[in-house]
Amino acid sequence: MDNPVTRVAYPEPVMACRTVFFVSDQTGVTSETLGRSLLTQFEDHEFKQITVPFIDSIDKATEVVGQINAVARSEGVRPIIFSTLVQDELRAPFANASGLFLDFFATFLVPLELELQVKPSRTVGRAHGLTDIYAYDKRIDATNYALNYDDGGRVGDYDKADIILVGVSRSGKTPTCLYLAMSYGVFAANYPLAEDELEDGRLPEVIAPFRDKLFGLTIQPARLRQIRKERRPTGRYASTQQVRFELRAAEAMFRRYQIPFVDTTHVSVEEIASTILNSTGIERRVRP
Repeated sequence: MDNPVTRVAYPEPVMACRTVFFVSDQTGVTSETLGRSLLTQFEDHEFKQITVPFIDSIDKATEVVGQINAVARSEGVRPIIFSTLVQDELRAPFANASGLFLDFFATFLVPLELELQVKPSRTVGRAHGLTDIYAYDKRIDATNYALNYDDGGRVGDYDKADIILVGVSRSGKTPTCLYLAMSYGVFAANYPLAEDELEDGRLPEVIAPFRDKLFGLTIQPARLRQIRKERRPTGRYASTQQVRFELRAAEAMFRRYQIPFVDTTHVSVEEIASTILNSTGIERRVRP
């Protein structure tokens, strides 16, 4: 008979604030991304986040440890430290810091080394450096394309697009296009559905030839109203009636022409992009 799972009992959660350090020998992007992903699971806590990039000497590491210890003394609780420091000598000072030191490289490199039977290079800057010029150039080209073909301003080269996002104004098209470009090298354009096009109900002529590249974005009316009111608080643009009409007409168009679409209300731009890539099978030219 299997042993029962032991469950740890914790006191009732209370909203608390904890200082979190993201430390890195490069930009800190990897440390932030991994650390924040873990922190999202603790909704009853608030986190004061401090990123310390480019720790490239023992003196700098020691200085940051001093900063961490000072926070621990002043707040009466030890900070949390997420680290992607590669070199052992830079990580060593943090072992004695007055904080919870979570070392991503130490956690995963050793098991990988044992599995692959080869020593890791421990080269600084591999995660985000210019080690792959082709991938970097693809990101730049894709980002330029997304900027040039944003919001229907230019429509002449849609044949070069991997994806064309369509939807009403402020539904998340521009940030999603830029994220697809910068993270994956995907050539993404976007086209806003205007009121007259929504009233007509037919797919706009300029994007009709590229129907197989279209992907729709929609959003819940209350959230769209909130976003629009911050941008243009007066007039019909943010009115309940206008918002509901546009969204209803846009979704009807998506269904009529069998355009796949996603609701962006409660999801991040990263999740929207992942949904689009997984739904369409578009190749990720580069990896973040």
